[in-house]
Amino acid sequence: MRNNGEEQIAHLIMKLRGQGLRSSKVLSAIEKIPRDIFIEKALKNHAWENVTLPIGGGQTISQPYIVGLMTTLLDLYGNEIVLEIGTGSGYQASILSVLCRRVYTIERIEMLHQFSNNKFKELGLTNITTKHGNGSDGWPEVAPFDRIILTCAINEIPKILFHQLKVGGILVGPEILDNKNQVLNKYIQIEKNKFEKEKIEDVKFVPML
Repeated sequence: MRNNGEEQIAHLIMKLRGQGLRSSKVLSAIEKIPRDIFIEKALKNHAWENVTLPIGGGQTISQPYIVGLMTTLLDLYGNEIVLEIGTGSGYQASILSVLCRRVYTIERIEMLHQFSNNKFKELGLTNITTKHGNGSDGWPEVAPFDRIILTCAINEIPKILFHQLKVGGILVGPEILDNKNQVLNKYIQIEKNKFEKEKIEDVKFVPML
């Protein structure tokens, strides 16, 4: 018989399928990584709900649907080197680590940088490399990357990030429009400095600072 936690996870996976997430690899990663360990005790009952939750420092852990959608858009086959801008709680990086070769992730807030590092150790995820710093500069020392993901909204994605993406690479991130709404965009570098851009859907992220 399933325990309550297993039932909640199964219910979430069904809900995500219903919202159009079809990748069995991505859904399996969401099932495998325990979201509850990234959330403060008072909110643990909501860990497997499809909601955004606060994680301190004015930041949030994205709803599982958005994590699943952005991960799906990265189109991971297992051998990619991925750069994440905005580690936050570490939940998104943990999902990515199951699906790619290595994750490099940058966090501006020291408290979240330490928190996420502890969670990666707790889960035994050894293919994540972290940095405390300003993500808008990317990570030139280890570039280029096969994939880049931004987990915070920005007015315009910095050119330096595009320069750190391989040809054939994918960048996914939320951008702030002139009317202050946000839209999730996907960029594919089809040849050097030439990109295909696809608008995915309206979203709401904390802004990049």
